[in-house]
Amino acid sequence: MAILNEEQTMLRDAAKGWVADKAPVTALRRLRDTGGWKTGYDPAAWKEMAEMGWTGVIVPEAFGGSEFGYRSLGLVLEETGRTLTASPLHATAGAAATALVLGGTDAQKEAWLTKIAAGEITAALAVDEGAHHHPASVAMKAEKTASGYSLTGIKRFIPDAADADLIVVAARVSGTPGDTAGIRLFLVEKGAAGLSATPLHSIDNRAHADLAFAVTPAELLGDPGAGWDVLSATIDRATALLAAEMMGTATQAFEVILDYLKTRTQFGQLIGSFQALQHRAAKLFTELELTRSCVDAALDAIDAGAKDAPALVSLAKAKANETLHLASIEMVQMHGGIGMTDAHDAGLYMKRARVAEALYGSSSYHRDRYARLGGY
Repeated sequence: MAILNEEQTMLRDAAKGWVADKAPVTALRRLRDTGGWKTGYDPAAWKEMAEMGWTGVIVPEAFGGSEFGYRSLGLVLEETGRTLTASPLHATAGAAATALVLGGTDAQKEAWLTKIAAGEITAALAVDEGAHHHPASVAMKAEKTASGYSLTGIKRFIPDAADADLIVVAARVSGTPGDTAGIRLFLVEKGAAGLSATPLHSIDNRAHADLAFAVTPAELLGDPGAGWDVLSATIDRATALLAAEMMGTATQAFEVILDYLKTRTQFGQLIGSFQALQHRAAKLFTELELTRSCVDAALDAIDAGAKDAPALVSLAKAKANETLHLASIEMVQMHGGIGMTDAHDAGLYMKRARVAEALYGSSSYHRDRYARLGGY
C-alpha cells in the first residue's frame, strides 16, 4: 500500500479533528429528532466542509478543485464514517462529481463542477430502480426531443437525492434491461418539470429518496456514444469511497468496544480479561486490518488507473460489508443490555451498517462480480 504523503496526512488529521468537534454522533441524533433526515445534512456543517476543500478533492484544478485523488477523499470519508456524519459529501463530491469528471463536456464541467467544488450545490447519482443494486437493469426510458431528452420512469432509494440541486440519472435510449449498450447518463436540475422526490425515513436516518420522472427534461451527459463505460467507472469510484466510509464506521465501533472492555467490570474483574471476549476482539481487529488493505488497494488502483481496479473495488466492498456487519453486531452484544437501548450509540452504528451494506451492492453481488472479472 502507498504511504500517505504529507498533504494527505494533514487532510486526514484535519478531518478527524473536525468531525469530532462539529459532527459527533449527537449531531445525527439531532437530525433524526428534528426531521432533518428529510434533507440529510446541516447546511452550516456542509458550508464548513466546502470551506475546508473537501467538496473539491477529486475536481480538477481548472474547475476549482484540488484534484487530490480518490485515496484522499477516502481519508475524509473514513473520518466522517466514524461519527456517522450525515452529509451529501459522498453523493455530491464523490459519485456525482465523478460522473461529471469522467463523462462531462467542458461546458458541463464548468457549469457544475465549479459549483460542487465551491459547495454551492448538492448532487446525487440515480441508478437503481429495484430493491437490489444492478446497474445493467436500468429500464428508465430516455426519448429524444427537440430541445434535448425527456426521461420517464422511477429510481429507488437514491442517497441524498430528496433535496439535490442536480441529479445524474442513468436511463436507456435503446434496448431492454440487461443490455448495457443502450444506457446513457443525463443531467436533471432540481425543480424540473415532471420530477418528484419522495423522502424515505430509513433506519439509519440518512437522506434517501425515491425519484419519479414523468417526461422530465434532461441534458445528455457528455458524448452521445458514451454511457455504460462512464457509468460503470463512476459506480466503481463511488463504491470504493463508500467502502472507505464503512471502514471508518467499523473502526470506530471497534474502538468503542475496546474502551468498554477496558472499563466494564463483571464478577469483580474487567470483562476485557475474559479470554472469550479477547478472542472476539482479536478476530475483529484482524478483519479490520484486512479490510483496510482491500480499501486502500482499491483507491490506489483507481488513482493509478490500474486495469484491475474494478476487481479490487468489488473485493473492497465485499470485505467492508462483512467487517462492518461483524463490528456492528459485536458493538451491540459486547455492551450487553445498554447496547440494546437507544441511549447508546450501538444501535445507530448497526442501522447505518445495514443500509451501507446494501448500497452499491451486497457482499454476494460483489463476490459474484469479482469472480466474473477474474474469468471464473
